[in-house]
Amino acid sequence: MQGIWTILMLVCSNIFMTFAWYGHLKLQEMKISTGWPLILIILMSWGIAFFEYCLTVPANRIGFSGNGGPFNLMQLKVIQEAISLSVFVVIVHFLFQGQQLHWNHLAAFGCLVLAVFFAFLK
Repeated sequence: MQGIWTILMLVCSNIFMTFAWYGHLKLQEMKISTGWPLILIILMSWGIAFFEYCLTVPANRIGFSGNGGPFNLMQLKVIQEAISLSVFVVIVHFLFQGQQLHWNHLAAFGCLVLAVFFAFLK
C-alpha cells in the first residue's frame, strides 16, 4: 500500500511541478502575464512548487525502503522521472496544443520506461 501512496503522491506533486515550471508560459501565451516582471513569475512558480514539495517529500519518505517502504533510492528517482515525463506529456497535450509529439519523443519515453524496468531488476 505504501508503494501505491508513493506513486499517487508523486503524480500529484508532478502536476504541481509542471504548472510551476511551465504554467507561466501558458499565462504569457494567454496575454495574462506579459507585463509581469521576472521576479513575480519566479515567486508565483515558487508558490506553486511549495505544494509540489509538500507531496514529494512525504512520498519519498513513505516509499523509501529505509523507512519501511518498497523502493530504494534509485528506484524512487527513476519512478519520479517516468511520472514526471508522463504528467508533462498529458498537460502539454491539453494546454499547449500547438506542441507536436513526434516519434523521437516516443522513443525517449520508451527509453525511460526501460530505465524503470532496469532499475527494478535484481
